[in-house]
Amino acid sequence: QVRLMESRGGSVQAGGSLRLSCAVSGYTIERACMGWFRQAPGQEREGVARIQPEGGGTTFANSVMGRFTISQDKDKNTLYLEMSSLKPDDTAMYYCAAQQSGYWCVGGLEPRSFAYWGQGTQVNVSS
Repeated sequence: QVRLMESRGGSVQAGGSLRLSCAVSGYTIERACMGWFRQAPGQEREGVARIQPEGGGTTFANSVMGRFTISQDKDKNTLYLEMSSLKPDDTAMYYCAAQQSGYWCVGGLEPRSFAYWGQGTQVNVSS
């Protein structure tokens, strides 16, 4: 059974930093496209970042480019999202997600391309 579990989020002031982790079991993240998504109240879930299998290329939403980094630790089977220069607009529930195993990411940075999901963790950024 595939399980994705995000670490606890948190509350930070604008300009601050936060790191999210996603521990995965029943699945080898190195062999799959992994991603982070977020959803603010009243808004659709949107893609934040994704990383190709084998820790290859990364893709970021324009809104977070240059501020967020996605990475993975294959030994811990854990996905990370490093967030810096946080803004109030970054406030949302953050989800990690995985595609079916494959050699590369399929589709765009969009929820429908991802098969497995964590339960989400809340990030609040105050001004």
